[in-house]
Amino acid sequence: MSLPKRFPDRDEIAGVRIEVEHLEAGAYLEAEGGVQERRRLAGRVMARRDMGSAVFLDLVDRSGRLQIAFLKKEVAKAVDVKLGDVIGVEGVPGKTRRGEPSLFADEGPLLLSPIATSLPDTFHGMTDVEARYRKRYLDLLMNEDVRGDFITRSRMISAIRRYLDDRGFLEVETPVLQPRYGGAFARPFTTHHNELARDFYLRIATELYLKRLIVGGLERVYELGKDFRNEGVSFKHNPEFTMLEWYEAYADYRDTMVLIENLVADVTHEVLGTTVVQFRGSEIDLKAPWRRLKFADALEEHGLWTRDEAELRRRLTERGIDCSKDPTWAKLADHALSVYVEPGLIQPTILHDYPVELSPFARRTDDDPGIVERFEYYVGGMELGNAYSEINDHADQAERFADQLKDRAAGDAEAEEGDPDYVEALTYGMPPTGGLGLGIDRLAMLLTGRDSIRDVVLFPALRDRS
Repeated sequence: MSLPKRFPDRDEIAGVRIEVEHLEAGAYLEAEGGVQERRRLAGRVMARRDMGSAVFLDLVDRSGRLQIAFLKKEVAKAVDVKLGDVIGVEGVPGKTRRGEPSLFADEGPLLLSPIATSLPDTFHGMTDVEARYRKRYLDLLMNEDVRGDFITRSRMISAIRRYLDDRGFLEVETPVLQPRYGGAFARPFTTHHNELARDFYLRIATELYLKRLIVGGLERVYELGKDFRNEGVSFKHNPEFTMLEWYEAYADYRDTMVLIENLVADVTHEVLGTTVVQFRGSEIDLKAPWRRLKFADALEEHGLWTRDEAELRRRLTERGIDCSKDPTWAKLADHALSVYVEPGLIQPTILHDYPVELSPFARRTDDDPGIVERFEYYVGGMELGNAYSEINDHADQAERFADQLKDRAAGDAEAEEGDPDYVEALTYGMPPTGGLGLGIDRLAMLLTGRDSIRDVVLFPALRDRS
């Protein structure tokens, strides 16, 4: 069978629906002078109703769904059309006598791609969750709300780019394959380059390369890209995920607080028309400004703030928390945060002023060298991202890397290995800098109201069926 290679000059279904909404039942779309307008549509047939003297097809494209009506002498042309076929049609837009927006076809249907495998139940859609993830193409075909979610995600990313571009940031690209991994606490994926005869790592963060660009004078940079962490999966974790990181010279973490809360609010309003979202059973307003809460105060609210490792371990153990995988005070404090504080941060909250042990890349505060200018921000009981006033003292950074190596020796496999080249870059001088990371997948969860990261990642990582 020879099929057409193209179907040019087609109209989007959503646009045609808008054109005919003002019409009365039984009317057709007319141009000036009473001449009937014509439109060309293409898409997939997702429903069929045979009425004897008429055949009605539901045609779906990315923008929406519209009824295609074949009346009287045109009925024979639709006889061989099957559910799932991709077709092209041409005709006059209007409304049926019952007021249904339609295209009254008088040319076509032109078969563009026949279906060879039957679609799932077109009435109920795909309901098997695992099948939806494994065969996302069918999930998108069958579930209009899923298509809508990924369109929302795409618009969200475009809006983020516009927001940062309009404020003088440059979008850049840094290596995904890195000879050293850094910029976060995580285990990497390792690969080998045959020609160079050396191991490389899939990046766990873009941080250290982006800050090299600040040293180089680019001053405001951001990257939207994939990171990879060899870790467990959960409703908010996938081993491959999308992050936004930006770095702004001559700014600190308080400037960054204002920028992120306004970015999220403005992007949400642009995409959804409101700053209010529904997420995991809560109504959440993302409008700025957000609540501020110090790290120590947050733990103290739960009777868990102490700098003594043995005491913190005792308090957590008494509450039934398994601390066997927490070899350091920093790990214990982070564990306490995730169990007792994070789930209660439903409305947007900026948690700031972290202990230095948890933050190898943040500058110390002026008042207390044991506290650094770092914040994490939470919405819906979930961390969205992390931010610092960056270290620009090469000696301080080298000391922090050395402390991380001690933690690795103590059993913390996720501690930083260090990066001598990055330390050398700092010796050339980096301006005071504010930096931030934002989890794009998690923000997409918020804007679509989805409970799982797998619902906003087109092709999530899954176990082998075998």
